[in-house]
Amino acid sequence: MSERGSFVSVTTSVQVDELWQVRAACRGPQAAIFFPPSHFERKDEKESRENRAKQICSSCPVRKSCLEYALGIKEPHGIWGGLNEAERKRVLARQG
Repeated sequence: MSERGSFVSVTTSVQVDELWQVRAACRGPQAAIFFPPSHFERKDEKESRENRAKQICSSCPVRKSCLEYALGIKEPHGIWGGLNEAERKRVLARQG
């Protein structure tokens, strides 16, 4: 058997679980709006940035997977699956 014929493709569960990320609507230059800037952000600026990010999430084909991922790892920063940090904390609190 040739070397090429003996090649086996292996996909780990981590790779499968993260495949949703390549289809996410947040990929690309607009990704920065999903996380707070490194400088001070006024409340109205934060709300505006988060609303723009959530608008992108609203039509994302992998929104559910994204949110499940963020809840699963208890992601403390940014907009994931259409929810900000405080909103995800409330979901986790309700789940017990």
